[in-house]
Amino acid sequence: MSDAVDRGITVTEIAAMDQPIDVCPETTAAFVGRALRGPLNTPVLVSNFGEFRRRFGDVWAHSSLGPAARQFFEHGGMRLFVVRVANNARGAMLCLPASGSALVLRATEPGSTEFIRAAVDYDGIDDDDHFNLTLQRVNPGTGLVIDQEFYKGLSWKDDAAKFVATELLTSDIARVESPLPTHRPERTTRSGRSYESTYVDHAQAGTDGTELSNYDLVGSRRDRRGLFALEQIEHFDLLYLPPPGKGRDVGPAAILAAEMYCRQRGAMLIVDPLPEWTSAEAAVAGVRDLGYASPNLLGYFPRIMVQGSDDGVARPAGGAIAGLLCKQDRSYGSWRSLEQQGLTLQRRLRPVIELSDDDQRLLLRAGLNSIRRGSIGKVQVCGSVTMGRGSEAYATYAHLPVRRFCLQLINTIARATRWAVFEPEDDTLAERLHVQVLSYLNCLHDLGAFADGSFVVQCDAGVSNRPDSKEHGVTILLVFHPVASDEPISLTLHQTASGFRVGSTAFGLTIRSPNA
Repeated sequence: MSDAVDRGITVTEIAAMDQPIDVCPETTAAFVGRALRGPLNTPVLVSNFGEFRRRFGDVWAHSSLGPAARQFFEHGGMRLFVVRVANNARGAMLCLPASGSALVLRATEPGSTEFIRAAVDYDGIDDDDHFNLTLQRVNPGTGLVIDQEFYKGLSWKDDAAKFVATELLTSDIARVESPLPTHRPERTTRSGRSYESTYVDHAQAGTDGTELSNYDLVGSRRDRRGLFALEQIEHFDLLYLPPPGKGRDVGPAAILAAEMYCRQRGAMLIVDPLPEWTSAEAAVAGVRDLGYASPNLLGYFPRIMVQGSDDGVARPAGGAIAGLLCKQDRSYGSWRSLEQQGLTLQRRLRPVIELSDDDQRLLLRAGLNSIRRGSIGKVQVCGSVTMGRGSEAYATYAHLPVRRFCLQLINTIARATRWAVFEPEDDTLAERLHVQVLSYLNCLHDLGAFADGSFVVQCDAGVSNRPDSKEHGVTILLVFHPVASDEPISLTLHQTASGFRVGSTAFGLTIRSPNA
């Protein structure tokens, strides 16, 4: 899929048929939160903290999104989709005089640091109805132009072919607001220099709005707002909702909504501990009271502090953990635990509570990972469990490497075999699928992902067809033994033109050699 998301229209690129499946795709994270500037409810891919600052502004005292993004890249993350959400924020307003009326423009990106300006000229215009418009977005700190758009031959008349309000519907910088002008906008010129063009700055600054609520974070599936803005991208592996404001944490309603969404998208949700959890016992009781019990939830305890900091604030480490998971997948594979050499928090970060071995065992039983100092003083994430631990229904996925590896395997195969549902049914389709998936599993085995080299791959290119439907589908049956699992796992993957679903097999299968 293209990384550019164009106003809610998602362009999905289907993998070419029969192509080898990538065994080491880069892990992608998604953060949803408040920022100083940037597009609202639009996933923007950034690959370093410099890109984040240019697009969303610097670290801001009223939001933990910036610190979380910085933690992510400092700890090894490389692909991050950022979704900016706001509560009653407003864009800057700009007024271009138009013979007693005005062309009123409103910045598309709200915020107090969003600076826009515009210029009107009549170059190449030979009538009294049309004009040229230049829009610019300016960096408030440096004065440098960040974005620029030029529109030639616009008209102020609403029945014209290039009506300004219609043309600016495609703008990333500004939109036209009512009341509409009754005349053509006047040329913007320097005072006393009628033929020297200049820019008009905004007449009203934008606002940042108020602190986010759980509703703002969750948003709306229908409108693709909040976390549902991620409908605009094909895939992500990790989701994190940084605390929405100073002294405020993500509520259980938002966590449970995000967990349900992660289940649908095949992703893991990172959950921060609450600041009032001041002991391992309090954390275990808190998780129990909140009802968090899902293999798609990754929890940890305790929070962290910055060494040498004077404020003594306990900070969340969700961004750092997301970055470590990306680094782990790239260096060791998602089938390994986080307790690997080099997967440590930065030296300036330390846990606010020193945990004992008994504390770690208590947290482990509750499905919480521990942030502890290791034998050489470095701080690690220990435990490698999901919040599905303790539930018989989720027992298979209580171990974090097993859950994450299965999600990676399922999502990768789903994307790579999408081509098959658009191919005509013939005797070779199932065999081509079988070869493609089997080659992928063999490559994973060479990397050490499986306990042994025996696994089942069965493909059926017609099993999803029904007498009352013409929809063509394929089914892929898998049995494999992840290196981190105590026993083999059986999954059935159903691929149709309308979507993809996965379930456990309803009957037992015998693992056979992949070469049989």
